[in-house]
Amino acid sequence: MKRIFTEKDRALSKLQKYCVYQERCHQEVRSKLIELKIYGDDLEEIIADLISENFLNEERFAIAYAGGKFRMKKWGKVRIRMELKKRKISDYCIKKAMKEIDEEGYMEGLYKVIEKKIPTEKETNEFKLKGRLAKHAIRKGYEPHLVWQALKDFF
Repeated sequence: MKRIFTEKDRALSKLQKYCVYQERCHQEVRSKLIELKIYGDDLEEIIADLISENFLNEERFAIAYAGGKFRMKKWGKVRIRMELKKRKISDYCIKKAMKEIDEEGYMEGLYKVIEKKIPTEKETNEFKLKGRLAKHAIRKGYEPHLVWQALKDFF
């Protein structure tokens, strides 16, 4: 007997592939379903199926996102936390993700951000240079007190 696939079945299959390719948050999956013109109960059922089949896991997404952004883009915890909140990730998952970033590696990341920025600066006034470096590191999401502590080690 031939199985007839409904739009919902096709959407579920597409979303399973979408989630296998890369960790996704609920918001991304919801947007993708709306893009596929799946709404209402069908949308909620597909999300529930993806969660129950472990294709979609908010905690796993938060940990992968935080680790990736820290390792690849050298983002600080403030920026990572802000981006996760923007994606409507729960506070529990955000805390769990932040625990994955070890303090020693975090400080090394901050030093690398500052080190990499120094040669690009043309500022000769040490006071202004420190200010520009601090702004850069804070924009990257590092806590101001850690940034100023790291700058003391450089100058």
